[in-house]
Amino acid sequence: MSNLYKTKKGKKVRVVDIECSDFVRRKIMDMGIVKGTILEVVSIAPFGDPINLLVRGYHLTLRRKEAEKIIVEDYELEGAY
Repeated sequence: MSNLYKTKKGKKVRVVDIECSDFVRRKIMDMGIVKGTILEVVSIAPFGDPINLLVRGYHLTLRRKEAEKIIVEDYELEGAY
């Protein structure tokens, strides 16, 4: 497990936890990022901030400070060969 900010471009991950204050956690959850959500890193800005994600069929941009608080694990498609 690592944080979302360390995820490479083109990689899919699953949200495990959101480690931040209640206010920021609520803000992130309101954007559709909750435990179990699958995220795909679409692009990363040249200096690493912000990052563009595909979340539940829409694009979302997060700042580095927010992405560092989201704990993720690799997402493997079940039944893929």
